[in-house]
Amino acid sequence: MTQSTGETPDPEPGGPAAAPVARYPRPTVTLDEAEWVWRELSVEAMRPGGKPEVVRLAVIAGLTRATGARYGDLLRVRAEDLDLGPDPDAAARRGRVGGTRDAGEGRVLLRHGKHRTLREHRLPPEVVLLLRHWMVVREELAAELEGSVPRALLLTVHHTHDHGTTVASGLPITRQGLVLSWRRFVHRTNARYGAVRAPLPTRFEQVRRAWVDAGVPDLGRELAPLADEAEASSGK
Repeated sequence: MTQSTGETPDPEPGGPAAAPVARYPRPTVTLDEAEWVWRELSVEAMRPGGKPEVVRLAVIAGLTRATGARYGDLLRVRAEDLDLGPDPDAAARRGRVGGTRDAGEGRVLLRHGKHRTLREHRLPPEVVLLLRHWMVVREELAAELEGSVPRALLLTVHHTHDHGTTVASGLPITRQGLVLSWRRFVHRTNARYGAVRAPLPTRFEQVRRAWVDAGVPDLGRELAPLADEAEASSGK
């Protein structure tokens, strides 16, 4: 079982994410603001004793900034879709992405949109570093589960409750889980910096679009479906 899904409620009138005229699309933050979010999360995630939820959020921000991926795209990423480079400590975690890269770079396979278009994206060294850290954290999160660690890259970091039953951490997270995680970060950050900076929006999409509009993400290259996915789609 995982966290429940559902529509996110509208922001409070006059709140930081309220649109002055139309409900959608909501205004995009500036590129400087999006870069501030990335720096804040990436630094906090690498601090000794950093919370798993912050590490996961930093990974989400890093992958989004590097690839332009939406929540749905990120939820489809599996551990074997990553190639974190030649570092010996990461050798056991290398996936099915081949080829050459610059020093410190990695690669990721993403299935974009409703058609699951497969694209290979480069990952900058700072995102690779975060991912290596997250791969260790996610194994610890799934330690209480029976069997192997789930294939999904993004896992839950808290024990949750589903219809009165306690569900262990380390399971694949849902879209609603990502929504709630970002909101918790926003509320904490707005409370911390409320007197010195503008509040962050309650929807991560407003940050993602800032990177996309500025042309920051690597567009990647389209690939043919992997063999196992091609067989699954054909019903074999």
